[in-house]
Amino acid sequence: MELRQIQYFVAVAEELHFGRAAERLHIGQPAVSQQVRRLERELGTQLFDRSSRTVTLTPVGRALLPEGRELLKALDSFASKAQRLAAQSAATFRVGISSALGQRLDDFLDALPRHGADTRFEFQTLDAHTRLEEVRAGRLDAAFIRGIERAPGLLLLTLWYDPLVVALPAAHPLAERERLDLADLAELPLRIAGRGENPVLFDTVVAACRAAGFEPLLGPPSARLQDTLADIGAGGSGWTLVYPTATNTVSSRRIALLPLNGEPITIRMFLALQENADPARLELLTAASRQVRRKVAGEG
Repeated sequence: MELRQIQYFVAVAEELHFGRAAERLHIGQPAVSQQVRRLERELGTQLFDRSSRTVTLTPVGRALLPEGRELLKALDSFASKAQRLAAQSAATFRVGISSALGQRLDDFLDALPRHGADTRFEFQTLDAHTRLEEVRAGRLDAAFIRGIERAPGLLLLTLWYDPLVVALPAAHPLAERERLDLADLAELPLRIAGRGENPVLFDTVVAACRAAGFEPLLGPPSARLQDTLADIGAGGSGWTLVYPTATNTVSSRRIALLPLNGEPITIRMFLALQENADPARLELLTAASRQVRRKVAGEG
């Protein structure tokens, strides 16, 4: 038994005329007659009394008509729900983020053009490598990512440049200053992620130290920022650099955060997308990226 047979049965039952039922269904009358007869054979009963002039329902046909209508109503409901879910899925934008975006995430959402306001966002906090792989696989639509300069197979839209600030023990004499020269830190161990883990950050900071006239004294590599800050705050000797969006997670009693004099050390934040991203969505996100970049630059 097929759903179209039920559809044809209901149409003939309501029209009591095979020709009118065929017109209503936009198909040929022979097809309607053939499928109704096939349905009757499968059910083992006659649904219509046919004469040369009239078509009437048999008692069985009258009894089954309400059930047929319910089946078609359920089919319509099924199709409508599927369409709504498909539309909702199309309007959902899945984004990979880090745990330290803070206000910058709000800045990005505020920068979206008004015609993108109906888009629903789903955020997943993942490590940087996983974020990129999820975008490549299509399981994420985009990801916030820093610490890279290229990603094969992906588009990178520049969002903003993060000016790094120095974190060092609040008890250290340097913590009493309002600002630091990078050279002031030459005698302290630098706690930073190893080059293999974050080559852009490592190379940027080391290059800045060399430009300031010293080779940084590298302490134990930083596995996680929170662990490094906890170690420094607990009295461990050393300093590190913190993204501005992560400063609200730093204990002000044990850690001092100080800006640097001169040209800031910056790391670029990107929005990573697939190269074949939908053109309309790409246009919307490119406009948002430009706007948030201007806003962040204005704050500097």
